[in-house]
Amino acid sequence: MKTDAILVMDFGGQYSHLIMRRIREMNVYSEMVPPDITAEEIEGFSSRYSLRGIILSGGPSSIYENNAPRCDRKILEIGVPVLGICYGHQLLAHYLGGRVKKSEKMEYGVTQITVDRRDLILKGHGRRETIWMSHGDTVFAMP
Repeated sequence: MKTDAILVMDFGGQYSHLIMRRIREMNVYSEMVPPDITAEEIEGFSSRYSLRGIILSGGPSSIYENNAPRCDRKILEIGVPVLGICYGHQLLAHYLGGRVKKSEKMEYGVTQITVDRRDLILKGHGRRETIWMSHGDTVFAMP
């Protein structure tokens, strides 16, 4: 029987290692991978582990920067859930046809979000969660 696993794709976020730790605290194996990993390499990982999902981390870049990190779009076709956090969320929206724009000002600090708990990945979370935000771009049109 294969061990359940989550891959964390690190886009340079300051909290990527904490995401991995939280996953491991739930007794699920996690591994950090670089954004230039290919879908084929991830499928090879799936031959050793039962891949349950991929998390695209945050990072300091804007998706509109010329040298901004990207990932292989084919990871969206592997057949596992993909969760984007901050930069990862913006990159996913961009890849899937949403629109991302530069915010009028940088935003930093603690805020409250409303959680759509219909999705299995968010099961067990409260309707409202307190989070830390640090970003200069925002998704303003969903895919």
